This record gives sequence, C-alpha cells and structure tokens, in this order.
Amino acid sequence: MGYYSVALDMTGRFTVVIGGGTVAERKVKGLLEAGATVKVVSPCLTVQLARWVTKGRISHVARNYTPGDLAGYELVFVATSDPRVNAAIFHEGKKRGLWVNTADDPARCDFILPSVLRRGELTIAVSTGGNSPALSKAIREELETYFTNDYDALTKVVTAVRKELRQRSLVPSSEAWQGALNGELRDLVHRGELIRAKTYLLDQLGGKPC
Repeated sequence: MGYYSVALDMTGRFTVVIGGGTVAERKVKGLLEAGATVKVVSPCLTVQLARWVTKGRISHVARNYTPGDLAGYELVFVATSDPRVNAAIFHEGKKRGLWVNTADDPARCDFILPSVLRRGELTIAVSTGGNSPALSKAIREELETYFTNDYDALTKVVTAVRKELRQRSLVPSSEAWQGALNGELRDLVHRGELIRAKTYLLDQLGGKPC
C-alpha cells in the first residue's frame, strides 16, 4: 500500500477515539498536542484520560461503541481489543466517507500514524508504511540524540527572519537559505545568542538594514 505524507492541520478538527486504554491514551495525547477537539467513546478510561475529562480537555461517552457514533466527526481513531468491533467501526467510517485509523491493523486504516519527534514547531516523522512500528520508534529515538532542543530555538529564529524578509518583499532563493543555515548560525543558537543569530541570518540573506 502506498502512503502520501502530509502534515494535517488539526486545530479544532472534530475527532472521535473509540477505546479507553493505553493505546487510546497515546492517540489522544497526540491529538491534543495538535489542537484537535476530541471525544472518547469507552466504558472505562485510563487514569490520564480520566484526568483530561475532568479538566475539560476531552469529552467522554461512557459506553461501548454503537452504530452512529461516528456521525459529525472528521477523523476516527479505533483502539479497542475486539477485532469485530474494529471492523464494524471501519465499515461505518467508510460508509460515511471518513478517514479511519485502526491501531495495529493497517488493512483497516485510511491513514497511518508515523513515529513523531517534536522540537517546538519542528516535526520529524518516521514511518515504515505500517510494517514495523517498533523500527519507526527505534529510528525516531536515534534522531532524538541529533535533533536536540537547540532546533526549537533555531526554528524560531528562522521563522522570525522569514517573516521579516517577507515584510520587506525579499524572497531569498533556496540556495541562499541552504548556505545561510550553516555552522556559524548553529553555534550562535547553541550558545543562546538568538538576537545575534537573527542578525547574522538576515545579513546572510541580504536583509541587513541599510
């Protein structure tokens, strides 16, 4: 099966998670981080899911899935331990034209979830096409040692510079950007000299004030 990698804006997007165990908790955690609006359908919840309900971060229907539970949602996440229930949810999702992700069952997935490394707004996703989540996780953990928290600060500097250049109607080439994102810039960011880093990057990209 072929997958097309996208970054989906989840802000306020209505999603439903069927299941209340540890797998469902991981799904919900990622959805909340992305700003989604989440409802969980399950007779029982993990301690963390229950906390999120109490804090009003997610809504909860305290029962098993029944047909019709997917109405009004855009994305469906299935995390139950019953293959028959999972199949029924997937088929309802298909009838409604919804995107469905079923945990550990690529055949009942319209999309799969990569292993994600986040450094602020920088997101790095690793996927094996659903064939080996363990390998995806192992590779993501290797990347964590390289992509340190400095990359959060670097992303903020680059974002600020790009915004300023656009305000000046300056559009550096991709080659100019590649040359500017060099070791000297990284060293400034690593030392926490973010104002100097911004000034340096602007200068490299032709945005230095006259």
